[in-house]
Amino acid sequence: MNCPNLINPIRDTFGRPLHDLRISVIDRCNLRCNYCMPAEDSHKSYNFLKKPEWLTFAEITRLAKIFISLGVVKLRLTGGEPLLRPGLPDLVRQLSALSGVEDLALTTNGILLSELASELQRAGLKRLTVSLDSLDDEIFRRMNGNKGHASEVLAGIEAAQKAGFTPIKINCVVQKGVNDHTIIHLVRYCKKAGHILRLIEYMDVGNQNGWRLENVVPSRELAEVIGRKISLVRLNAHYRGEVALRYGFADGSGEIGFISSVTQPFCSTCNRARISTDGKLYTCLFGWKGTDLRKLLREGASDIELRDIIAQTWQKREDRYSELRSKLIQNPHPPKIEMFQIGG
Repeated sequence: MNCPNLINPIRDTFGRPLHDLRISVIDRCNLRCNYCMPAEDSHKSYNFLKKPEWLTFAEITRLAKIFISLGVVKLRLTGGEPLLRPGLPDLVRQLSALSGVEDLALTTNGILLSELASELQRAGLKRLTVSLDSLDDEIFRRMNGNKGHASEVLAGIEAAQKAGFTPIKINCVVQKGVNDHTIIHLVRYCKKAGHILRLIEYMDVGNQNGWRLENVVPSRELAEVIGRKISLVRLNAHYRGEVALRYGFADGSGEIGFISSVTQPFCSTCNRARISTDGKLYTCLFGWKGTDLRKLLREGASDIELRDIIAQTWQKREDRYSELRSKLIQNPHPPKIEMFQIGG
């Protein structure tokens, strides 16, 4: 039985609509970034999934169609590193063909992008976000567990541009005393190349990254530092629920954004749901309990049954971790899901 299309998206207990869906296609990664999957800790309490435990492309596409019937218009493929998932362009092709998808994007570390950019573009991928924490290769490698080089990411970005992806978003996680002193070089690179840089405050995602508040560089400080070198003007949000505070370069040559989950939480407008590689639905990046959709899929649940469970899960949603961070980190709570299981 097919799901009926809804005119209005469902809303949670705070009135937040379901608008975006992030789908993790694999929990493995070819880097070991210290803020996500640190090499020394990533296996302490987690065993990577075996292939039969991954959602299949057919299962992902079926779930995406149901989420679209509940109001989702934006899909993003994440990981781990999604380009490690065999046959990924086939999934992109299936998702891009779904009625109601206004935007289909992918977040990648860029190491394998040179090989796959053209195929992904032909398959129907609309947008790319590439993670790049520094142009300084020594710092880049220090942050990613010495697993890759900045030049590989830059080559992937160049290949993506040639394939027709423009503008490309560049994500950079900023850590005090680690890469914050190299940010201006990344700003100038993105400005010249026409990329949209997003500077992300270092967050306490998962349980392994050793997060401390004193290692966070507040976005307002970054904006002031950058503004002293390159004039910035504040821009309006594209839509309600956009997570980045946008600034344009005063000379009109592009924009930069700041994602400030720690110092300026945006829980009140968060409209994102996430599906882990093993098919669990999470309603918050900092969540610790998911709704097992894979089990329901493989036990024969109908589309209507799945839709009802997804709707009920969202309608009961009360998540606002970043707004309550100071209280929650002082009290014992179950281990959070790791970022490499559900994407950023």
